[in-house]
Amino acid sequence: MIRLKDVRWAYQGGDTAVIDGLDLHIRRGETVVVCGPSGSGKSSALRLMNGLIPHFHDGTLEGEVRVDGAPITDLAQVGRMTGTVLQHPRRQFFTDAIDTELAFALENFGTPPPRIRDRVAEVVADFGLTDLDGRLRELSGGQQQRVACAAAVTHGPPLLLLDEPTSNLSPRGIADLTAILRHVRELGTTVVIAEHRLHYLRELADRIVVLHAGRVAREWTRAEFAGLTDEMLRGEGLRSLDAPERTAVAPAFARGPSVGPAQTSPNETEQAARTTSPGPDADGAGVVLRGIRCAFRGRPALDIAEAHLPVGAITAVTGPNGAGKTTLARILAGLQRHTGQVLLDGRPLSRSRRQRESAIVMQDVQRQLFTDSVTAELRLGATSDHADHATTVLAALDLDGFGDRHPLSLSGGQQQRLVVATARLSGRRIVIFDEPSSGVDRRHLQSMTRTMRDVAEGGAVVVLISHDADLLTLAADQELHLRPIR
Repeated sequence: MIRLKDVRWAYQGGDTAVIDGLDLHIRRGETVVVCGPSGSGKSSALRLMNGLIPHFHDGTLEGEVRVDGAPITDLAQVGRMTGTVLQHPRRQFFTDAIDTELAFALENFGTPPPRIRDRVAEVVADFGLTDLDGRLRELSGGQQQRVACAAAVTHGPPLLLLDEPTSNLSPRGIADLTAILRHVRELGTTVVIAEHRLHYLRELADRIVVLHAGRVAREWTRAEFAGLTDEMLRGEGLRSLDAPERTAVAPAFARGPSVGPAQTSPNETEQAARTTSPGPDADGAGVVLRGIRCAFRGRPALDIAEAHLPVGAITAVTGPNGAGKTTLARILAGLQRHTGQVLLDGRPLSRSRRQRESAIVMQDVQRQLFTDSVTAELRLGATSDHADHATTVLAALDLDGFGDRHPLSLSGGQQQRLVVATARLSGRRIVIFDEPSSGVDRRHLQSMTRTMRDVAEGGAVVVLISHDADLLTLAADQELHLRPIR
């Protein structure tokens, strides 16, 4: 189905080849997981398979790339053969509504309208999209991911490519995706998944391919994969095969319709309750939310009567997709209209003041890269008294030596860590990390946690929005759990 032979690819502006001597053969009907450390070439390998390289990325390509026996010169044919789910799905949307997005590929291929309507209705039911309403841009990141998965298979391609498909998904969302992939696999579709989170794939994958420096370093069958120890996985820079379990932390002081119970096991609830973060009356330092309400097109999205986010601690904001986590981040950063008050150290902060006092690492960090080099990117947002620490911060996040690289030539995980570095050097009082571990491997979870801890210890209010149990266990000091409101 897919054959890559001695492939070499270097992005324009990059010093070295991202893919360097890659040989890979994927048979029809196989489900193959492509994994490896951040920057090993996983996303680039998928772009070779769907023709985005070299048709939409500038660079130098050598070697042979074939899909279903044909070279990738005919992009229209490759489009019929493949469906792709990008790490950040909003980049691949062409319309602003779920039904039109699902119909888009079929319309482009000239499918008769009655067949389009039937197929869209079928996919909406299969993917559980009937409960989603509103414009695509108003959906949460996890909900957008579900729509992107559905749109990728609506035209029935024989090859499905997914790049970090669980990066913004809740545990429930991961379970739903697993069921979808199992169904697609049973239909005979060839599936290739680039992924850091491996636990949900141990029963799905036929083969696991590990990339290092743009070439195949290891290959395992499903049986071999299941027998790997955690130490062996750590040696390859890979995450555990066991579903991660959360360690209980203290619930944040918060109340209101959007506030749900902290995610603790029954025997931990009493202990956590005893260590609940004190309310703002006990300690005014930090951010206090009062009467925060936000709605989209008349539908309530967030309703918090009161909450306290203390200075010097990392407050994890958790909850299912669509609970309002990113909406809260936008409110804290002054990017979202709302009613109610946001106070910092007892003083009300207007939206414009919050924009000056806050830094945010978004889910899609490419939207936050503005300059032509890593060094320039750091200088752009760094305060004068923090700029001297740039070299140390880059080294801590394993980005030393990348100073002259164009930010868009970095891998997704490297871009993520670069924006985390800019937040670290910003000197802002409120620093928000929204799903910062998408595209981040096991080793860099540790360095990212240390960076967030440094920001908190420097006197900032740190908010971490994440579904990643591995990161939450490492970083969270307290938890504000949100739930959807109707």
